[in-house]
Amino acid sequence: MAVSYKPLFKLMIDRKITKGELSEMSGVAYSTIRKMFIGENVNMSIVDRICTSLDCRIEEIVEIVPDDKEP
Repeated sequence: MAVSYKPLFKLMIDRKITKGELSEMSGVAYSTIRKMFIGENVNMSIVDRICTSLDCRIEEIVEIVPDDKEP
């Protein structure tokens, strides 16, 4: 299973929030937010801080994507 932050990207677009603004409002380093954008995993405390700053639930910014399995 893989973690996808695509819901976060959509939420940021809908709210017109840049990566820099998200970094400022959440206190999460810009480099960490960039990691999310390139698909790297981040600590759950980071996800929690982003949820708190955006006043949203975890499922609004993270989704679990099953690995493709070949028969």
